Amino acid sequence: VLKWECEINLKGLDFRKDYLPIDQMWTVNLIMGQFASGTSAQPFKTVKDYQNWLQLVNEYLVWLATAKEKMKEGMTLGYVLPKSLIVKIIPQFEAIAKENVTSNLFYSPIKIMPESFSEKDKTALTIAYTNMLQNQIIPDYTDIDLFLKNDYLKKGRASSGIDAIPNGKAFYDYQIKKSTTTNMTADEIHQLGLKVVAQILSEMEKVKNEVGYKGQLKSFFNYVRTKKELMPYTAPQQVIDNFNAINRKMQPQLVKLFDVTPKSKFEVRRTEAFREKSSSIEHNPGSIDGTRPGIFYVPVPDVKSYNTFSDEATFLHEAIPGHHYQISLQQENTELPDFRKTSRYDGYGEGWALYTESLGKELGLYTDPYQYFGMLGLEMHRAIRLVVDTGLHSKGWTREQAIQYSLDNEAESEENVIYEIESYMAGLGQALSYKIGQLKIIELRAKATKELGDKFDIKEFHNQILAPGCIPLALLEEHINNWIAVTKN
Repeated sequence: VLKWECEINLKGLDFRKDYLPIDQMWTVNLIMGQFASGTSAQPFKTVKDYQNWLQLVNEYLVWLATAKEKMKEGMTLGYVLPKSLIVKIIPQFEAIAKENVTSNLFYSPIKIMPESFSEKDKTALTIAYTNMLQNQIIPDYTDIDLFLKNDYLKKGRASSGIDAIPNGKAFYDYQIKKSTTTNMTADEIHQLGLKVVAQILSEMEKVKNEVGYKGQLKSFFNYVRTKKELMPYTAPQQVIDNFNAINRKMQPQLVKLFDVTPKSKFEVRRTEAFREKSSSIEHNPGSIDGTRPGIFYVPVPDVKSYNTFSDEATFLHEAIPGHHYQISLQQENTELPDFRKTSRYDGYGEGWALYTESLGKELGLYTDPYQYFGMLGLEMHRAIRLVVDTGLHSKGWTREQAIQYSLDNEAESEENVIYEIESYMAGLGQALSYKIGQLKIIELRAKATKELGDKFDIKEFHNQILAPGCIPLALLEEHINNWIAVTKN
């Protein structure tokens, strides 16, 4: 694992990723916004915590100034984001630049100061945070906001794929290997995607017929997207309550498939307002020491249009037994060296999470055909990624082509599809990992079932998949093959 980690990251230094330090999805400025909210991983429990945050902000603003300089340099060399992504970044900076001090995101920690702080400390910290905002955050964010609007946007690319930048094709090949932990080519993945999309469409037809819909499958997608019975909520808390209800329904069945479960606690929360409109449902890991729970974040920007049809599969993937089990058990495994407790390989991690979606019927879920269709929809979503990600970055597809292909083959709303396609444009290759990893785990389960016969134990298979933590798929396959051999003998 260490050898893989060193080699893949050394190879990454061949590419000038530093010229593209900010995007609308994944970058440091967004992480700092989460920390600044006072509800994420950054602690605000002691006076020292508050002082540490001031120092961290100072260092972050050095990073932000450096990012701007790198972007300016990239503009002269052809390393620049597509215009369609730049227009999504601008509001993220504009919101903080324009917000007054006391309602600013970076002022949030002052509003949650512990009562135990002395009046002297409360006063000093309030003054320090006010000064930080007036003299640093707001001016610096205003500077970036103006730079993006007046300079960077004008240089933005009309092209959608990374192959349009210098050395872009080689960079994409590298990203494929890093994300999938395989040696598959872009064309192999594209062709696999087309094949799997066709298979899932066939299964979707069966569900369409089961619910008695008489039209074409493509019109059924729109029917599901807009079906009022699948959009029942009037308050965001109802969305959160539904996910908690799914958890309660599934819990009694987990013992059939798992006998090793994490100690880490788990919560469902609504995504913070500042990033809700540009965020997807996600799992944030708990802390290694167990003091902070794993959090399943759910954005609800418009509750009246929130569709529930994929909620069960989504919970399995992002929460239990998907990412929460996978990441928590990895962090809690005392046999792993420290670097492996936090290592992340998307082929394994996202592959496991997508595999767990297929366990829904075994866990007492998917009794409603629309929820089963939701699972197929999410699986289709990941299969489509194989087609559109490679299409965008290696076959000259436009953003609009990728959006249309998605709308033609899945029931996601147009708004969600646009968000997803733009996320692939920013985080190239990452979207390939889900389906590639899931197919490998399904393949290994089938092999173990066949070779072990009566000796096959699904709980032990899951233990063996999860035991090594997040590792490259080639190493996972080697581990499972060894387990099969030992068990047979």
